[in-house]
Amino acid sequence: MKRTLISLVIASALLAAAPVTVFAQSAQAATTAPAGSPSQMVLANSTRILSTLEARRAEFTKNRAALSQFISTEFNQMFDRDYAARLVLGTHGRGASDSDVKLFADALSTSLMQRYGSSLLDFNAKLKVRIKSETPLRGGAIVKVSSEYLRQGGEPVPVDYLMRKIGSNWKVFDVMVEGVSFVQTFRNQFDTPLKQKSIAQVAADIQAGRLQAQAQSN
Repeated sequence: MKRTLISLVIASALLAAAPVTVFAQSAQAATTAPAGSPSQMVLANSTRILSTLEARRAEFTKNRAALSQFISTEFNQMFDRDYAARLVLGTHGRGASDSDVKLFADALSTSLMQRYGSSLLDFNAKLKVRIKSETPLRGGAIVKVSSEYLRQGGEPVPVDYLMRKIGSNWKVFDVMVEGVSFVQTFRNQFDTPLKQKSIAQVAADIQAGRLQAQAQSN
């Protein structure tokens, strides 16, 4: 999978949907997914994000601050940042205060947005996403939405979303691209720094750019 495509997958995964998606197939798929279900939410958000990116592409290209604001709003709406951050922290997060976890979550999300957000402007309209299945886990407390990125002249790229219900809404807390978990990737990446410094210090290093969230291999 080429680097550009990886960046697209990462950027769209951060928004818990595929902003390169669904076109004619979306209407049919939306009618088969139960209203309010995780799959239906992925499709609905995909359509909305795609329409916004297309309508405001010229603006976002010239005004990256507006793009950043759009990405941040979508990300905060769809991603369970603090829960994902606790999973990334793993054993380092045991007994950690909510404020420290929030610092880490904010730093991680900011780093990812800065690194991959601009990829959303480079999406290929011929790249599509297909929802394959929706699988309840842990007695329905968690749901996995399995999808595929469909490319012309290339093999499909599997992307799975793990979601949990917060109030009346489903939110993403982990994404797996070609079977590789973002949570596990970041947990491995930040394990050594967290052994050497406090959560707040590592968060400060990420915010300052001394550490970067690296969601892909070079």
